[in-house]
Amino acid sequence: MIETPRLILRRWRDSDRPAFAAICADPEVMQWLGGVMTREQADQRIDRVEATFEQVGYGRFLIERKADGAFLGWCGVMPCHESVTPIAGQPEIGWRLIRAAWGEGFATEAARAALDDAFSRVGLTEVLAYTTQANLRSQAVMQRLGLSREPQRDFDFPDTPEGEDPKTVVYVAYP
Repeated sequence: MIETPRLILRRWRDSDRPAFAAICADPEVMQWLGGVMTREQADQRIDRVEATFEQVGYGRFLIERKADGAFLGWCGVMPCHESVTPIAGQPEIGWRLIRAAWGEGFATEAARAALDDAFSRVGLTEVLAYTTQANLRSQAVMQRLGLSREPQRDFDFPDTPEGEDPKTVVYVAYP
C-alpha cells in the first residue's frame, strides 16, 4: 500500500471489480485505451494485474480517495503487455481514472507515488509512459511528472482502427 496526501494506492479486492468494470465501460474514459470493455474483460485485466504483482512484485494499484474511500481508478507500473509493440515487456506506467476525478491532480499524485515506489522499492532504472499523440491529457500528466519526451522511441501502434492516427508517443521517467 502507498499513501499520498489525498490517496491510497492498494492491491485489488474482489469487491473492487464492479467499480473497475464501470470505468472500463465508460466510452469517454476508454477513448484512448482501445475502447470499452465488457465485465469479463475488465475482470481479466484485474486478474492479469494481480498475477503481475505476484510474478514481479509491482503492478497497477487501485486508487482510493482517503477522505471517503471512493474508488477513483488505477495507476501503477507494470511490464508492458502489448506484445506487438517495440516496448513489450518494458516497465511502463499507466493510469485510468473515473471522469469525476479528472482535472483534480489525482493522476499526477498517484503516478508520482507509483514511480517513487518503482524506483525506490522495486529498483527499476527507467519507466516508460506511452499514449497516442492525440491524447493530450495523458501527455500533460507525463509532462507534469517531469518525464522526458523521447521521440526516437515513438512507434505506430499496430491494429489501430481505420481513420485513427497510429502514432504513439513515448516519455521516460528516470530515478
